[in-house]
Amino acid sequence: MLHHNAIDTTVLPPGERFGMWLDLVARTSAPLRIQSAHADDFAARADFFDLGPIQLVGYQYPSLDATRTRKLVRQSDPELYVLALTTGGIGTSSQDGRRSEILSGEFTFYDASRPHDVCHHATEPERTQATSIITLIPHAALPLPPQRMATLYGGRMSGTEGIGALLAQFLLRVTGHPEQYHAADAGRLGAVGLDLATTMLGRHLAAEDAVPTEVRRRALITQVQAYVHRHIGDPTLTPQVVADAHHISLRSLHRLFEAEETTVASYIRDTRLAGCRRDLSGPLRKSFGGYAVRASAAGW
Repeated sequence: MLHHNAIDTTVLPPGERFGMWLDLVARTSAPLRIQSAHADDFAARADFFDLGPIQLVGYQYPSLDATRTRKLVRQSDPELYVLALTTGGIGTSSQDGRRSEILSGEFTFYDASRPHDVCHHATEPERTQATSIITLIPHAALPLPPQRMATLYGGRMSGTEGIGALLAQFLLRVTGHPEQYHAADAGRLGAVGLDLATTMLGRHLAAEDAVPTEVRRRALITQVQAYVHRHIGDPTLTPQVVADAHHISLRSLHRLFEAEETTVASYIRDTRLAGCRRDLSGPLRKSFGGYAVRASAAGW
């Protein structure tokens, strides 16, 4: 199982829960000044995943308002970018004069080495919680021009279209089903997540050429593999169909798979066979269908 650490405030009486969260915030690499309308009973949880080049944090709480002041930045500078995916609730993100409303299914991006404000509230605090998945990316790990990144601070990006949708699915899968991965997978999962995040940010910079060629190749192969898994139950799925879906030539698709030491047709066949084996070994032996992708700071 993929190793992770969890903090759950509900192990304490209601009156002590917010204090536990504040202590957690104080011990992070990028402390924040936190307020909440639910401080009297702050039922919250944080799950931390160390994936080598990046870290993921899954959060849930009723409401939270956070500020990273200049003083806090001077006291602790982790040199981290924060890419936050809202999965439930509604919030705002503000940095360097740019402010955006962030809805469920959207990303926001900011630099933890600079002052910023974030708010995140459940739409129905008495019944639901605000939830998010945070990706922490070291400045040195993101292969994009640092002088260009400020144009993205405090902005919003879709997590339901294109590369953003693929990144969102990846984050939800890893944090939601850590039991489906081995501890040894952590570094590789981190590399996949970093490639997807880099490609998405590069496209929003309108500077995809700034994304290293190998990063773009790995991100595209991940997109193709995800497409194959989603459509594996379609008997008409062929290399040409896959190429057309990604607006590349069949020749380019074959070149893409050369570094994977397999062919497109072999990947489709092996995926189908793996699915058949899983179905036949299952207790109900269900008919073969589609298969989900398995890719081989407190507060948002």
